[in-house]
Amino acid sequence: MSFASDPGRDDGGLPPVNIVIPDDARELDRDVLAYRRELRARRRRELLMRVLFLRHGDALARRSPGRHSVFLPLAAACVALLMLAGAMLSVVTISPASAPTVAEPAQAPTSTAGLPVGLTLLPTGSVNLDGQTEPIRGMASAALALVPPDCGCGPALRRLAAQAATAHVPAYFVGEGAAIPQMATLTAQYGAGTAVAASDSGGVLDAAYRPEGLTVLLVYSDATAQVRRDLSPDFQFGPALRALSLPGREAAS
Repeated sequence: MSFASDPGRDDGGLPPVNIVIPDDARELDRDVLAYRRELRARRRRELLMRVLFLRHGDALARRSPGRHSVFLPLAAACVALLMLAGAMLSVVTISPASAPTVAEPAQAPTSTAGLPVGLTLLPTGSVNLDGQTEPIRGMASAALALVPPDCGCGPALRRLAAQAATAHVPAYFVGEGAAIPQMATLTAQYGAGTAVAASDSGGVLDAAYRPEGLTVLLVYSDATAQVRRDLSPDFQFGPALRALSLPGREAAS
């Protein structure tokens, strides 16, 4: 200010300024409170903008391209978690099959060479189980009853099914040719509620073992089998059935 000029006028030609300096600093309390309220309001606005910034990827890319690299990994992680949850739900909701399923045995011998006496390797081929085609060598650790047509062997089938159930071993009643239509009835009457009817429509097992009367195959975990023919009325397979979870060589030794 120039004391030589008019009061309130500046020599530089600036507009007049009215500045009042209070005698007591407490008179500025209202201004300080208003200033602090403005700071808090500004912080709230900035926080709201950050939240909206993270929720909207397009806004993130426009406002701060550098932060877009943080958003992309987060989005990828969310997609991966959703895919994992969907896969787990699909596994949980799969209903169990009504009949036993079979699979190719692990470490099955490639030929009968070197097998102990009395063991044979199941032939390649397939049978029909409950309307589905399954590999014969997948019927491992199980008892297979090769049932000829009109065998009249109901009591023997019932005895075999009961012993297999006690040993927790699957039992299959296998028919070929004219015996196939009879398997459902025989299984229902003599299967003890656990045996499964199978159809050897290709005659693979019949050609391999030429059953005469009821013939039972005790199949080990490696698809090798013992053949039991001419069964006595009181046959007992209990110990042999419990050994079917082993490979044939190990069980034979």
